[in-house]
Amino acid sequence: MEQSSWDFWVEEALLKLESLKLLRPIRPIQLSQKQETEKKDDEEYDVFNELQPWDRSAVEVSISESFFQQWLRGDDEVVWRDDLPIDKDNANQKKLKKLFLFCGNDFLGLSSHPTIAKATAKAAKEHGMGPRGSALICGYTNYHRSLESSLADLLKKEDCLLCPTGYAANTALMVAIGSIAPLLAAGKKPSKEETIAIFSDSLNHMSIIEGIYLAERRGGVEHFVYRHCDMSHLNELLTSCKMKKKVVVTDSLFSMDGDFAPMLELAELRKKHGFLLVIDDAHATFVCGENGGGVAEKFNCERDVDICSGSLSKAAANLGGFIACRKKWKQFIQSRGRAFIFSTAAPVPFTAALHAAVIVARKETWRRRAIQERMREFHALTGIPITSHLISIVVGTEEEAVQASRYLVKSGFYVTPIRPPAVAPGSCRLRVTLTAVHTTDDIKRLVTALSNCINFQDISNRHSNLLAKL
Repeated sequence: MEQSSWDFWVEEALLKLESLKLLRPIRPIQLSQKQETEKKDDEEYDVFNELQPWDRSAVEVSISESFFQQWLRGDDEVVWRDDLPIDKDNANQKKLKKLFLFCGNDFLGLSSHPTIAKATAKAAKEHGMGPRGSALICGYTNYHRSLESSLADLLKKEDCLLCPTGYAANTALMVAIGSIAPLLAAGKKPSKEETIAIFSDSLNHMSIIEGIYLAERRGGVEHFVYRHCDMSHLNELLTSCKMKKKVVVTDSLFSMDGDFAPMLELAELRKKHGFLLVIDDAHATFVCGENGGGVAEKFNCERDVDICSGSLSKAAANLGGFIACRKKWKQFIQSRGRAFIFSTAAPVPFTAALHAAVIVARKETWRRRAIQERMREFHALTGIPITSHLISIVVGTEEEAVQASRYLVKSGFYVTPIRPPAVAPGSCRLRVTLTAVHTTDDIKRLVTALSNCINFQDISNRHSNLLAKL
């Protein structure tokens, strides 16, 4: 089967929507006479060549001394109860305990960048907050369009669709893809031949899984789960599947394990089986690749990825999601992706901030280099083999993970334990995230603290065995 088959099916689905008068256009509202993204040299977007003092606020946080002591005692239920009165120490900014954050998703440290703050304030001052409604009604502006264009350009796709969150992006995408079979079946139950086969990695993010479940409930989708990053198993499933419409969806970088999907092998299987390749690049966009184009750029396979979804709440340090794809797919998803259709558009200041973040992330290449350097330092000091800025240190039981986390907090490091249901019982872990604004000294002190609560050799062996199985 040639890859053009999916182009034909989505075009047929678009024609069907048009005949039913269900094709939904997006009409941007022009909020200003001059679009900020059309500035030739991006004069208004100041960028910097090295770490600045304000960057450190992305990884230096404080909690009140009283909460700190409760945490060390193991009074988790007391610490995190939301019916307690405001802590007076915290309210008065007194007796605060400083912690270094090593579990956040602000990978590039952009949450405190002055250029992004300036863009946010400027848009809020000129236009207020908004939005006026959902994107399909009247909430879509030239600011939203500019952001979509910049993301499409970064990810080497024809177009891009903004969504309220990364979670909504994946559910909207899966539901839209799943709707093709019932739509082309013209009101009848899709036959086995018309059904869409979706193949999903066993460790995919819950947003993908939820989206597939929603699509299944509407009929026309059959779901296959392949073993984590096991291309032999995926090939077996694809070979035995007799359905023509095949989709493979995978996280590009798995957040709880820190490993990459085998992109080059997926590209080869795509050529062999003609499936639609969908990746969720939430943890890699802006971080991986020379320009921040994500995992597809890192492995030089942008042309092999048909649709790329992602989050704007991680390296972009804001809120939102996106689906980068061909124009015909965007038109279809915005007409059938319910999580997009029935959600209010992002406020204009948020959108202006995100556009500034795209520019800053692309130009300040030192941030990506800094992450790579922190990775090398962590590996050299611990011997733990790592492949990304997401480091999964599996310690075993829930109690062991909690005790290790509590020791790190006592040592001045904010690293929360990852427990069920986020991970399987017996595989509780510390999830350490390295950022561009951590320093060499931060890494050394973190490793010293870690060495007192875990055995690096045991962790290293466990990681090596896991990598050998992949």
